[in-house]
Amino acid sequence: MLPLPKKYFVTAASAEGETALTAFDGALLKARVGNTNLLRVSSILPPNCKYEPELVIPPGSLLPIAYGYITSSEQGELIAAAVGVGVKHGSFGVIMEFSGRCSKLEAEAQVTRMVEEAFRIRGLELDEVKIAATEHMVDKIGCAFAAAPLWY
Repeated sequence: MLPLPKKYFVTAASAEGETALTAFDGALLKARVGNTNLLRVSSILPPNCKYEPELVIPPGSLLPIAYGYITSSEQGELIAAAVGVGVKHGSFGVIMEFSGRCSKLEAEAQVTRMVEEAFRIRGLELDEVKIAATEHMVDKIGCAFAAAPLWY
């Protein structure tokens, strides 16, 4: 059995690169998760997970992370990514990710609606929401990335 993560934070960043992969890598680095090995997870925050915005993940770690991203090579295109973590104190939470060809404000609004709906369909009361979002105007090849890393 794998241990349950005990800590999390939300992060979002954008970057340019010579390729889509290096743009993605640059965004990961700016988001403080670029020197880890991402283990993509779906959207449940473990019970009693504590928010630690300054959490540092050791390089090379296998990192459980829920994330959304978008890359584009369309010069002048606005792209955005957002993550929202909804919390019910004393219970588990829900993580929602969104990315698209839109502004940061539109991405934040969309991810907020998704978190609210996720709680509504579970019949849970939503106590708080943590959101991180970014937008990026593409020059050559750009990436917008938003995530909720989980740690032990």
